[in-house]
Amino acid sequence: MHLHRYEKIWLTFGIGSLLVFLIVLGVGAFYQGTQPPSCLVTLDPENVQAHESFKDENLGVQQIGENEYVVNILASAFNYNFGKDEAGVPVRKIRIPKGANVIFQATTTDVVHGFQIAGTNVNMMLEPGYISDYETTLNNVGEFTIVCNEYCGVGHHMMTAVLEVYEP
Repeated sequence: MHLHRYEKIWLTFGIGSLLVFLIVLGVGAFYQGTQPPSCLVTLDPENVQAHESFKDENLGVQQIGENEYVVNILASAFNYNFGKDEAGVPVRKIRIPKGANVIFQATTTDVVHGFQIAGTNVNMMLEPGYISDYETTLNNVGEFTIVCNEYCGVGHHMMTAVLEVYEP
């Protein structure tokens, strides 16, 4: 079998690139111990409220330190649940001071949902049985829309909330 000179060059380049890729991957996986994330926190999607973070009294914004907050969110059926206010009305708007370090923890009870805060880098996929978390610092003052960016059914377009970042 006769190979043209250019075919030999491209074949050598392709095989060499593949070998370099596999060596880099092997060094990262075996020598450096790089692994995919296996620290996912799982829970029973049928009984989400049994988990401490998602009990009714722990939903919404909680201050855990000086200028550090945790926001626990439960998504279900075209709604983000941030808990209820003193009058028992569901909270549709959360407030965080500017410059705060925030950990968003979220899960869902029914289908796959998205959690994106438009205008920020916060973007998570919420899957039944898993807790998704995202840590960020909110440095821009304003109101940001929270949207579901994974199609979840006929009421998907109504699944919104508001995050207000205010000047302390």
